[in-house]
Amino acid sequence: MRNYILAGVGGQGTVLASKLIASCAMRRGQKARTAETIGMAQRGGCVVSHVRVGEDTYSPLVPLGEADLIIGFEPAEAVRNLPYLREGGAVVVSSRAVKPITDAFSPKKYDGADMLDYLRRQVHTMVVDADRACREAGSYKALNMALLGAAASAGVLGIGMEELEQAIRERLPEKLHEINLRAARAGAKYMEG
Repeated sequence: MRNYILAGVGGQGTVLASKLIASCAMRRGQKARTAETIGMAQRGGCVVSHVRVGEDTYSPLVPLGEADLIIGFEPAEAVRNLPYLREGGAVVVSSRAVKPITDAFSPKKYDGADMLDYLRRQVHTMVVDADRACREAGSYKALNMALLGAAASAGVLGIGMEELEQAIRERLPEKLHEINLRAARAGAKYMEG
């Protein structure tokens, strides 16, 4: 069984990314279950997607301490969801911080650097230069594919790049194939750790 947590803020594509992971698993003939907690996602609030893959998967929610991988679309959200990560698990995280809507009027600058440093000290962390990857892809809306591409190329997703690319072609409208495929490849290219 493999367990994944995808954590970000509204509009970053966490739900679509979780559906692509599940789609790849089902294509292999495996059971896959997903669930999302989206709260105030449309206003920049937290979004957490749970994905569980395997024969003994009865609940879509990943228990605390059992996630094999956390994909952090935003550094603080990755830190907030660390209790889900199992010992020896990995984190793939975007370098791009999104200032929480609840902190919009704070004079403090939030750039995510402290969160990334914390993650690096605590667990096996791979950071994706989100700005470079999305610029190369041609859109910041393709962050989700950049993170999936990075995780797939690092071997921590349990899904290879070919499988991911096939899922993109099957699940997304044809007009979005090129940009999302470029993003997946750029995520792999601009990952450190």
